Amino acid sequence: MLDWAERDTGDVDRDGLEAAARLARERGGAAQLCVVRDGVVVLDRAYGCEPSSLFWIFSTSKPFAALLVHRLAERGAVGLDDPVAKHWPGFAANGKEAITVRHVLQHRSGLPVARSSLRDALAMTDWDASVRAIERARPRFPAGAGPAYQYVSYGFLLGELLRRVTGEPIRELLAAEILAPLGLRDTHLGLPDALWPRHVPVAGRGAGPATAAAFVNRRATRRAVIPAAGISTTARDLAVLYTALVAGGLGGVRVLGAEALAVATTPTSDGTIDGLIGLPIRWSHGFQLGGPGLQPHRPRPMGRTSSPRAFGHNGSNVCVAWADPTRRLAVAYLTNRLEPRHDGAAAQNAVSEALLAACPPIGE
Repeated sequence: MLDWAERDTGDVDRDGLEAAARLARERGGAAQLCVVRDGVVVLDRAYGCEPSSLFWIFSTSKPFAALLVHRLAERGAVGLDDPVAKHWPGFAANGKEAITVRHVLQHRSGLPVARSSLRDALAMTDWDASVRAIERARPRFPAGAGPAYQYVSYGFLLGELLRRVTGEPIRELLAAEILAPLGLRDTHLGLPDALWPRHVPVAGRGAGPATAAAFVNRRATRRAVIPAAGISTTARDLAVLYTALVAGGLGGVRVLGAEALAVATTPTSDGTIDGLIGLPIRWSHGFQLGGPGLQPHRPRPMGRTSSPRAFGHNGSNVCVAWADPTRRLAVAYLTNRLEPRHDGAAAQNAVSEALLAACPPIGE
């Protein structure tokens, strides 16, 4: 749907784009950086890999599940204010009957983890075990209270909800609803064994990141259906998705209508400190949002000077994809560098800042 030959639109700073590309290259490891301005590919680079190499994108995966929920809501198949238990009766156990679909989308379900962060991560390759743990779990916070990032449970909460409403597993639903219509042939929720030769191993720097990388690099992890973190894809495919969102459609395919996208990107937490990760995140109903937030000095995945209307999602400061309606811009920056939190965040911020400087808002 997009022409991957780089072109100039006449309203971007080519030197600025090259500066962003240089930052991505000099970070080392494998990386893909794709930038689309008003439907035109202005930057498409791959370093240490091929454009078709498949990256594990961590939490950059999360918007896919959210988009499926919003598509069902558009059709009236589910209401955002429905209790999750309306569609999934077993979920109501242990005080969870008041949790709504909207609470989950906002990371306000009170269920940041079903057991513990470590136990949830270790079990995330087992769908049935993860769902049973959620059913047995007791909320840590009241439903609708402050945000507490559902870093693994998010995908199982929405994925099981989608299965209960449609009768289809999330992998098949995602392929039918979004991937096939947009031609996203390199995006996989659970990497097929035949594509293993194209996967990019994660490289961890430091004891914690190295341990996490070893777990993520297992074939069993890569092939599992983990909606909150387990999509394997390319920067090109993510750029197509975010271009379709920011442009209201692409090649005659619409992911969400204007009203549904407005709901999905409405701020729900404007810098409140998150109860799990301890950082001020601007959340919406399925995306992280741009803008300086309460701590403008802190590195931000979409850049410190990003528009408050920008929306997307960071993945462990390894990968990030976002769109900015004020610039008609879609960006996908994928790496295999799992580093200490501040280092990864600073690297993402630097690339995004270079791109923001190179691509001013349309009309200015």
